[in-house]
This record gives sequence, C-alpha cells and structure tokens, in this order.
Amino acid sequence: MKNRAVLLAALLVATVVAMAVWLFVFQAAPHVGGPLQHEVYIWQRAWTSPVRSAVAQRATNFSALCVLKAEVSWKDRKPQVTRVALDYKTLAAVVSGNNSQNGRDDLPAGPDARQRVPTIGLALRIRPYPGPFATNDAITLFLTDLAASLVAEARTNHVNLGELQIDFDCAESKLDGYRVWLAAIQRRVAPLPVTITALPSWLNARAFKRLAVVATNYVLQVHSLDRPANIRAPFTLCNPRAAQRAVERAGRIGVPFRVALPTYGYVMAFDRSGRFVGLSAEGPRPNWPEGAQVREVGADPLAMAALVQGWVARRPEAMRGVIWYRLPVAVDNLNWRWPTLGAIVASRSLGEKLRCEPRRVEPGLVEINLTNEGELDMSSRLAVEVRWMDVHFTAGDAMRDFELVNSGASTARFQTKSNSFRLRAGDSRKLGWLRFDRDCEVRCEIRKL
Repeated sequence: MKNRAVLLAALLVATVVAMAVWLFVFQAAPHVGGPLQHEVYIWQRAWTSPVRSAVAQRATNFSALCVLKAEVSWKDRKPQVTRVALDYKTLAAVVSGNNSQNGRDDLPAGPDARQRVPTIGLALRIRPYPGPFATNDAITLFLTDLAASLVAEARTNHVNLGELQIDFDCAESKLDGYRVWLAAIQRRVAPLPVTITALPSWLNARAFKRLAVVATNYVLQVHSLDRPANIRAPFTLCNPRAAQRAVERAGRIGVPFRVALPTYGYVMAFDRSGRFVGLSAEGPRPNWPEGAQVREVGADPLAMAALVQGWVARRPEAMRGVIWYRLPVAVDNLNWRWPTLGAIVASRSLGEKLRCEPRRVEPGLVEINLTNEGELDMSSRLAVEVRWMDVHFTAGDAMRDFELVNSGASTARFQTKSNSFRLRAGDSRKLGWLRFDRDCEVRCEIRKL
C-alpha cells in the first residue's frame, strides 16, 4: 500500500507539472481582439508612372508604407549596393496630407477618416552573408554607414521616417551574428526604430529570441514558395494553418510583431517530364526549355481574408497588425488588383460580380463589353446570351478570348474559348460586336459553363 501511495503521489506531481508546462507554453500569451492596423510594402525598383499613381491614390488606405530603398548583394565577400530612386515628392505629399489624388473611399466612415496619413518606412534588403560578424569590422561599418545615408536622404527630401526595416536573408545558424549587425545599425540611426523581418522557422531558435529582444519588434513573414518536386505536387504561397501556428508561437515570445501576408503570384515552369525548372514574377521570363509547361500560383484572397478576420476576433497581444506584400499597381499582372486588397483592408466581404453592357458604336453597330465589378478575379468559362427583337442581324464577330458560337434571327451567343480566360477585378473586356440593319435595343445574360 505504501508503494502504491508513493506511486500515486508521483503520478499526481507529474500531472501537475505537465499541466503547468502546458499552460505556460500554450496559454501564457495573452490574447486580444479588435480592428487591425494594415500596412503595405512598395517593393518596385523603378518608380514608373503606374507606381507613383498607385502610391498617390491608395497610400492613405494604410497606416504605414514600407518602401524598398536599397539592396546589398555580395561579390567576393565585398558589398554591392543597388539603390532605388524613390519619388520623394510623391511620398512627401502623402505624409504631409497634401496629396490631391488621395482618397479614402475604401475606409470605414468616421470623423477623422480623411485626416489620417500613413507613416513611411524604408527597407534595406541584404542578401545571404556567411560571416564573420563583428562590431567594428569593415562590413559592419559599411552597413551602418549605408543605413545612416538612407535615413539622411529621406529627411533631406522632407520625408520623416517611422522606421528602418532590415530584410536580411539570414541563415538560422547566423542569427547571433545578425544581432551584432542589428545593434550596430540601431546605434547609428537612433532614435529611429529598426525593424527586422523574420521567418517562422526561426521562432523556436534561442538565438532568435535573443535577436528579437534586441530588435524590440519584427515582421513575421508567413509567405514563401518552396521548390515543388514536380508539376503535380501541391504548392501554396501561404498555408493558413501554418500561418496561424506561427503567429501563436510568435505571441509566446512576447516581442511586438506584425504579420506579412502575400498579394502576389508566380508563374512556374516545368519541363516535359514535369520537373521544376524555374519561376518568374513580374518582368521578363527566363529562357525556359522548349515545350515547358507552366502553372501559376498566387495568394488566395479568400484564405487571406479569413486569416485577417480570425485575428480581428482573437490574436496574441504582441501582434500589432498586418503588412501586405505588396501594393497593387495597374501593370502588375501577378499581383492582386486594388478592389481585392481594398475590400480586405476595409473589412468588406469578397465576391464575384460580372456586368455585361451593350454599347452603341454607330447606328446599327453594338459592342458587347464585360466588366468585373466584384472583388475577386473571374476565371470561369462563360457564355453571354444576347437577345434583340424586330431587326435583322447582318454580321458579328468575337474578340480575343471569346468566340461567336451561335447566332440566329433574335439571339447570339458568345462563349469563352478555353478555361484560361481571366478577367481581373475591376477590369473590362470587349468580347465582340453585332451589326443590325438599324438601331435596336439588345439584352445580355451571363452564364457560367
């Protein structure tokens, strides 16, 4: 009986200890709810007219912008710097509130809805570096001088910064070395806050916890694309469940952080056997082999919206907001269009809404236009039925992705040629034309196939 009592006591102690550990690990991080701050990256290396327009029109929908300013690569262990020629005039107008193009139609109404202006952060990207890391060596001094020069340039151009963000492709084994660089940069640009980006794989490393404490805040990047084994392998830019787990782990560290979520996509290429050979983002595509098969992978707006809604309801107290990668620009074909991101930022639901509109070009000639008025891209096969009365149909034709598959005395049918048809949110497309012996009224009906 005595041995049994000792055994039971030991089991009770073990149970209490296990419960204490469980409570500490899984329940220690306090949680909150409520609206999230939304920020956005501007990562373009050329500030073209579409980029300037996007910043001028959409910047005030966000609490902050983080703008790529410079990138450091390495050649023979020596730094090579690529600087981005920012349009400081556009940025200065945004932060001063004097931007004549800005509008906050996508924000919830409120007495100060048109008075808030975003803060500006500069991003310094650093390619992988093997070390060594030392407080006063030539590399550290170079990086601190570079950081100080970027901050000074912005201030000279009348842009007061809210942060300097360091995006270092750091190996997990080098996180203690990264801490040396970070502390040196912080001292050089103080009192400006210095933010770092972090990967979910770092969160369980003791070295990262030491780094995060020095940083005092960080951006958790929960989006990436692992190299697919073949064309049949599943792949995603952001796994919502993995993102939720990473955010909970980050919350237990206790250092304030934001979560970077994706809006972009890639085109991936595979050879004839289905083996992965490369990917392309915006810009010219590489020389892929003849007969390459391509697949597009992009951020899922419905999944990202659900993540945000979940964090609005309940999130770790240390989570300060969301920063989107990246701001929609009209010419970016692999990025969301503004109606999609704008709806999520404004806490509106996402949906599909197509409108077909006939337009009189001249007497007896009608163009049929299709407009995506929803918040989601449309990629379904479609048929558009056109009807009229009391006129004689004389000719017609389809444009681009459509074909005129049937026409009669009082109806015509336009149909997408293949499953590859895509109409981006906010875009319009002329799908064809019809000619009659005189003016008439036509009616259109859209059906999914």
